[in-house]
Amino acid sequence: MPPRHLLSALLLASLLLPAAIPALAAGAPPRQALDDAWWTGPIIANSAVTLPQGHYLIEPYLYDVISEDAESFGSLTFMLYGATDALTVGLVPVFGYNKAGGGGDGMHSAGPELADSSVLLQYRLRQYQEGSWLPAVSLQLQHTLPTGKYDRLDPSGVDGFGGGAHGTLLQLNTQTYFWMPTGRILRMRLNLGATRSREAELRDVSVYGTPEGFRGHARPGDSWNVNAAWEYSLTRNWVLALDLAYRHSDSTKVSGVVHDGEQDPTPTPLRFESGSSEAWFLAPAVEYNFSPRFGILFGARLIRGRNTSDSVTPVVAFNYVH
Repeated sequence: MPPRHLLSALLLASLLLPAAIPALAAGAPPRQALDDAWWTGPIIANSAVTLPQGHYLIEPYLYDVISEDAESFGSLTFMLYGATDALTVGLVPVFGYNKAGGGGDGMHSAGPELADSSVLLQYRLRQYQEGSWLPAVSLQLQHTLPTGKYDRLDPSGVDGFGGGAHGTLLQLNTQTYFWMPTGRILRMRLNLGATRSREAELRDVSVYGTPEGFRGHARPGDSWNVNAAWEYSLTRNWVLALDLAYRHSDSTKVSGVVHDGEQDPTPTPLRFESGSSEAWFLAPAVEYNFSPRFGILFGARLIRGRNTSDSVTPVVAFNYVH
């Protein structure tokens, strides 16, 4: 197109555009209000929002971790309280029941057992404001307590539920909202965290693969993770959710000696490492929200990786905020 024709077209467009905008807006779907969108939350990504002072949240997860040669039933419950508008504190107890081997002859733990649980602090750095491109931002500090059994296990190891080591997660959580061409809201979370673990003292058979008569310790590898999640408000009640996550863990190191009986004068040294590992997570889910305060989630978490057990984990969760 010659330059003069291009200039004429631009001038014509500048004259017609103001008249066209109202017509386009009139045909666009209505913009969903934030308080019209009810959420339960995705499977993996933690919220960047803190609870108002004096309010609490209870969110139990029930799950079944299914891998090639084992199955673990478990429950994890977030119990959070708004200490101030900007500070949320909480407990996260975890329970489990393990099965190993196939068929009715497979081994299993004696019953549901307490696994490693944690305490949680979350401090809000920024609150989301509609119309701003900046997300809500918070810092999450979560400390894992070695409350689960991890050594002096049955030879099968099926009664192991913990790692025996204190671990601390520091994570940056963000959350924002987008309005889609349909007018409906897409809520997005993007979190980045790192975990550092201490040593665990070990005796006999343990979750780290040590044998009977072992005396020593294990140092779980430090790790870091990134998690993105999206929730689409299909209707006020129904929400489609998806998590994508990645975790890298350094090598776990085990060292000690093996005694051939209590009076063994020459115990055998034993040292080994697990090697570093990587895991990729995919977690689709469907939420149904009965009200702004109560909802239920159905979904599954899939894990594939390097030096990591592949697994599929069906999940159901309930969320209640007061």
